[in-house]
Amino acid sequence: MTFLIRFLWALLFCIPECEGQVSVTQTPTVTAVRPGQTVSMSCKTNRDVGTSCYISGDQCLQWYKQQSGEAPKLLIYSAIYKHTGTQSRFSGSGSGSDFTLSISNVQAEDAGVYYCQSYHSGG
Repeated sequence: MTFLIRFLWALLFCIPECEGQVSVTQTPTVTAVRPGQTVSMSCKTNRDVGTSCYISGDQCLQWYKQQSGEAPKLLIYSAIYKHTGTQSRFSGSGSGSDFTLSISNVQAEDAGVYYCQSYHSGG
């Protein structure tokens, strides 16, 4: 009974705010490049995602890099802004439902798994 009450309480407060989930699709799933080359990764969402979510409180997109045995590290937030410590070789672009992470002059230490994530800023 307690679970049901908590669920209904959460649902009651979610209805005005919930817009449904945003799904993301990344391509390519695997890619190999040589040092010095430029690589781009695509992230598409099933509906429009904003680039100014801290102002508007909309859905936004961020990019993470994860290396083996480590937690994911934030690279890009609000689709286009570099997180503190992100090297200038990394850039985010795009709007609407089509986004890209590019890495120029790829280095060996750039090897890893890259994720895009849609999130709601709650602003």
